[in-house]
Amino acid sequence: MFENLTDRLNDIFANLRKRGKLSEEDVDEALREVRRALLEADVHFSVVKTFVNRVRERAIGHEVSKALNPGQQMVKIVHEELIATLGDPAPLNLTGPKPRVIMLVGLQGSGKTTASAKLANLLRHQGERVMLVAADPYRPAAVKQLQTLGEQINVPVFTEPNVLPPELAARAYAQAQKGGVTALLIDTAGRSQLDNELMTELKAIASRVPLNDILLVVDAMIGQEALHVAEGFRDTVSLTGLILTKMDGDARGGAAISIRSVTGVPIKFLSTGEGIKSIEAYDPARLSSRILGMGDLIGLIERAESAFDEKEAQKQAEKMMSGQFTLEDFANQLRQLRKMGPFHQLLEMLPGGMGQIARQVDPKEAERSLKVTEAILNSMTAQERRNPDILNASRRRRVARGSGTDVQDVNRVLKQFREAQRMFKTLQKTGGRGLPRLFG
Repeated sequence: MFENLTDRLNDIFANLRKRGKLSEEDVDEALREVRRALLEADVHFSVVKTFVNRVRERAIGHEVSKALNPGQQMVKIVHEELIATLGDPAPLNLTGPKPRVIMLVGLQGSGKTTASAKLANLLRHQGERVMLVAADPYRPAAVKQLQTLGEQINVPVFTEPNVLPPELAARAYAQAQKGGVTALLIDTAGRSQLDNELMTELKAIASRVPLNDILLVVDAMIGQEALHVAEGFRDTVSLTGLILTKMDGDARGGAAISIRSVTGVPIKFLSTGEGIKSIEAYDPARLSSRILGMGDLIGLIERAESAFDEKEAQKQAEKMMSGQFTLEDFANQLRQLRKMGPFHQLLEMLPGGMGQIARQVDPKEAERSLKVTEAILNSMTAQERRNPDILNASRRRRVARGSGTDVQDVNRVLKQFREAQRMFKTLQKTGGRGLPRLFG
């Protein structure tokens, strides 16, 4: 989402780093470009004005002029002020009597039902006993959608036909109390726009069950309109937090930077993809790092931990370093890698130049290449994956036919595997000293 903004800011900072000293004119020129970049990214003008003024106040003082590397110090200031603008992280309120009730609200099309299931899945993995409530009887197939998602994540969904949402929520709460549920998530109805009928119903639900959190689900791709939606809900119901969805989209992203400052409502979660696991607790420091092209290694590690079995990963690492790495292991690792999310997203989470490399890669082409590799590996027999040396010309033709690819594609995968094998053998023999020669 922040691709264009990240590239613009990186260009500005690259010019600053080239200078041994920064004059007040240098700072003002850079901040003019920063201001323009933020406005073009759809950040609210009042937020941009306050942000730039704070950065300038710090940048023209001793903080930069006395620094050994003024350009880097300027980046540090921007990073810290961006974190301040994005606001403090705010966890869910999971205190008080059980079940703790979380109501999700929002307009139609914001991704509210999917966000409910994602949050339920996240809480379940954190040890909570979760139940979902299908409190949207108006949208066709809304109840069925939530039930399907509930089955997918092994979370029960409470629903009763022909019962209005306030009464439905009350009955769900009573059942949750009896059943030992610790977290009750209510997926409410949405509307195409803010109206009194919607707000009256939400207030009625709030009067029937004790709510710990009221989370507004907002589509981050609708730009400045997201601010107006958040303000409209905030002024009617007691919002305690926001979930920003479609953060993996190609919109300009300014709403994510502006929304906390403008509305005063904290962001609690970001939805970063279509997968049921693609939701993360909001961390302004990590988001700021991504925006400034610094990567997000903590986020990458968290994704890896959720996708990889620790014992299996340890076993695979030992096999690789001992030179016993096979195509069977290659296939297993590829399947685990794909669980972590789109490949180009993983590259963007790496610091340094990898994020820029990722933005030069066509995401669709990267995914296609991974799928081709997976299809080729799946078309091999177990014996062939364990002993690739038996893959003669006729076997390679059969694998190509089975995977719907060409023999050249099969050869490419085998070549990649041989190069990986060679790299691990070099690492094992030299303890890493052979890496420069290997890639030289």
